[in-house]
Amino acid sequence: MSNIRDIDAKIVGWSPPKPPIGEVLEGKFCRLEPLSRRAHAKAIHKENSLDDGIWDYMTYGPFSKAEDYANWVESVEGGTDPLFYAIYDKELGGFGGIASFMRVSPQAGSIEVGNINFSPALQRTRAASEAMFLMMQWAFEAGYRRYEWKCNASNLGSRRAAQRLGLSYEGVFRQALVVKGRNRDTAWFAAIDSEWPALEAAFRKWLATSNFDAAGRQKLRLSDLTDPVLAAHDPILH
Repeated sequence: MSNIRDIDAKIVGWSPPKPPIGEVLEGKFCRLEPLSRRAHAKAIHKENSLDDGIWDYMTYGPFSKAEDYANWVESVEGGTDPLFYAIYDKELGGFGGIASFMRVSPQAGSIEVGNINFSPALQRTRAASEAMFLMMQWAFEAGYRRYEWKCNASNLGSRRAAQRLGLSYEGVFRQALVVKGRNRDTAWFAAIDSEWPALEAAFRKWLATSNFDAAGRQKLRLSDLTDPVLAAHDPILH
């Protein structure tokens, strides 16, 4: 029988990365800025108010009043874990959503993207996809080994999004949380550093100007470009 210590691969030339500090992440279609009440709350609440359904799977919200949302933003503003970003869509000319780095574990080289909440105007846009690319790019270039995505297992939209972005399915943790008085099973997805070069190439190919026609319609689907990189597929989506 093999000694388990002989099975685990040694890690050579790696040291724990620094935690994120909230630097601005700039892309072709979007910009991510550290979330603040003064700069972002009013605009994002206005966009969010177009569809109450965006709160169905969130651990916070909904916020019927702009002041309530602003107070929530103020409560998380300046935090380091989670560290929230506001997402500016350059094509739409406004802020339309948020996302955060969270469960940051430099010693393990692990970081999670979460609290993703896109308004109807931001959903299914190039800016939304690029925002997720920029956060993943920051994490792997900073030296993280593992980039996680977790969501309510009932949220098929989030599960599709994770797989489309190149994060591999890793299973479901049953009865993982109680959220708003309801049980939550949690689906886990992740990408690891060895997969990043292929994922980065897939994103850059998809984001290229040549991949879109004059009306902004994609020619190649991002899911087709990232699919070969996946270590495992979500069985519910196939």
